[in-house]
Amino acid sequence: MDLETLLDRINLGEDQDIEFKSADGGFPNEVWKTVSAFANTDGGYIVLGVTENRNRFEISGVRNPNVLLKEFWNNHNNLQKLSFSICGNSDVQTLKIEDRNLVIIKVPRATRTQRPVYINKNPMMGTYKRNHDGDYPCTDDEVRQMLRDASNDPQDIQILDNFDLGDLDPETLKSFRQRFSSREPDHPWLGFDDRNLLIQLGGWRRDRNTDKEGLTIAGLLMFGRGNSILDALPRYQLDYQERLSNDPEVRWTYRLTLDGKWEPNLFNFYYRVYSRLVNDLDIPFKLDKDAVRRGETHVHEAVREALVNALIHADHLSSRPVVVTKFPNGFLFNNPGRLRISLLQLYDGGISDPRNPKLQTMFQMLGLGEKAGSGFRKILRAWKEQQWFRPLVSEKFDLEMTSVALPMLSLIPEDVEQELKEIVGDNYCQLTELDRIILVLAHQFGEISNSDIQCYRQEHPRDIGECLKHLVNNGWLAQSGRGRGTQYALPNKGQPDLLSLIPSSEHYEPSSEHYEPSSEHYEPSSEHYEPSSEHYERLRKIAAPIRDKGRTSKELVEQVILELCSEHYLQLRTLAELLGRVPNSVRNHYVNPMLKKGLLEARYPDEPTHPQQAYRTLLSPGISNISDTPSSSQTSQNLLDSSLPPKMPEL
Repeated sequence: MDLETLLDRINLGEDQDIEFKSADGGFPNEVWKTVSAFANTDGGYIVLGVTENRNRFEISGVRNPNVLLKEFWNNHNNLQKLSFSICGNSDVQTLKIEDRNLVIIKVPRATRTQRPVYINKNPMMGTYKRNHDGDYPCTDDEVRQMLRDASNDPQDIQILDNFDLGDLDPETLKSFRQRFSSREPDHPWLGFDDRNLLIQLGGWRRDRNTDKEGLTIAGLLMFGRGNSILDALPRYQLDYQERLSNDPEVRWTYRLTLDGKWEPNLFNFYYRVYSRLVNDLDIPFKLDKDAVRRGETHVHEAVREALVNALIHADHLSSRPVVVTKFPNGFLFNNPGRLRISLLQLYDGGISDPRNPKLQTMFQMLGLGEKAGSGFRKILRAWKEQQWFRPLVSEKFDLEMTSVALPMLSLIPEDVEQELKEIVGDNYCQLTELDRIILVLAHQFGEISNSDIQCYRQEHPRDIGECLKHLVNNGWLAQSGRGRGTQYALPNKGQPDLLSLIPSSEHYEPSSEHYEPSSEHYEPSSEHYEPSSEHYERLRKIAAPIRDKGRTSKELVEQVILELCSEHYLQLRTLAELLGRVPNSVRNHYVNPMLKKGLLEARYPDEPTHPQQAYRTLLSPGISNISDTPSSSQTSQNLLDSSLPPKMPEL
């Protein structure tokens, strides 16, 4: 961690991934709980030599960093203290600020085979997790789930005592054979009886060491009767919901769960749910190589992949349910159990570490699921082709669950997209994200330059220039002028009038809030102020103690925000500019908490991602202690903290 980042984090205070300790009386023993919590959650930093004083953090320094480091390493490498030596030499550093020393310990996220990382030789009592800025003991169920994942033995090969073929549903086995035969009519396994077919699939197994044999968890989950599944797994739960109504009083418009009306094994759940998930997806008229109409698109394939993944990667021994939800504008798949590979590995593809490999084999025999780790890449491909918001995978550390959100929302308004498709033609799906954003800007503003595009994108001007050249060479943009004065416009599209620029401040990059002051073309009565305006200068004077001082208390920053927003709504970009802070930092550390406390109100409370979202003070800025103010009820947060539209609420 560099000095500038550290000072900024000290100013902001403790959070999900940073903890401060004074260490004035020696190495603090509480640090080991934090080491366990960071390792079991998502990693983080422990900074020794920072003291909390009246809800603000100050650099106090440590007297002898070498002594602290020696004590840290002695206990870190002692199995009686810490179950796993999680840190390496490069994870610990000392940093000097003026005449004061700080010790910074980076705790990496533990892999699944390393978890749980616990203290004092007791996993059930010494395992911790990180929630916001606190360390909390894990429940027995959470620890047991980590222990299950740490094992290299698959969950679903476990042989069940006192279960046999009578616990399977004959109709499910029959349907499986029919679908398997339809796909692979000459497969040799189809000639086996049920028991031998199950052996090949992994649903029936003999342990060579003990000579014990019987039905496996995989066999029961895929083909079992409902009562038999619940006898083996009392907390087993599958839940499919359709939330297609705009009426907040209607929780769902359709629901499929364990209600005694069907045999709720995974085979039946998949085929009942998949047909409903895709029943209203558009199927364009296309012929395959044999001149037969194709019955599905890459979107169908992606939804199928997401559903299968939720079932084969779920920890079915957990107390949490598998929940699949269909919304008017997308899908949400929640399954118990955290990811067994990193998010980066998931998005890159090529690596597969299924929690239930036998279940994966069973679905694969039906042409469902991938073993090569390419399944999620297919989802990304389908969503990119449709120009929709990128699928988002997140881990819920407090619930030990994984969530996959597939929003079916375009980054580009439908009417604009249609015009661009007419210009680009069949090549539209091959456009890069930068291509699309440039064409949208050209559509909205009439003429644009390389410097104009830089206000909306973070690519190097040279890369933007290459993209512009590519669009011009293909005839999708027209070029005029030379050098820095070069302008680009859509072919045969003139300069728009001023009124057409009013909605053009909408950014189509989902996370973009980097508006240039001159790019916001609002009506004169709008709460937007040019940098040269008298009111803007007054706001700058109000924010000067924060912008010019650097490190300040959280309470002072909140007080200044309340004063800035006391007269009119202000956008996040404007607040960040006035405070001299990064927009994401202002949002996460100040605006969102102040909304929850009832200190601020959003201009569009039901649309967190509204392109003209802004905030105004609800509470007078003269209060003495913001943290003591009772919170008021707030609009429920968006599914993915502004990454998805508000119609997909979190379950």
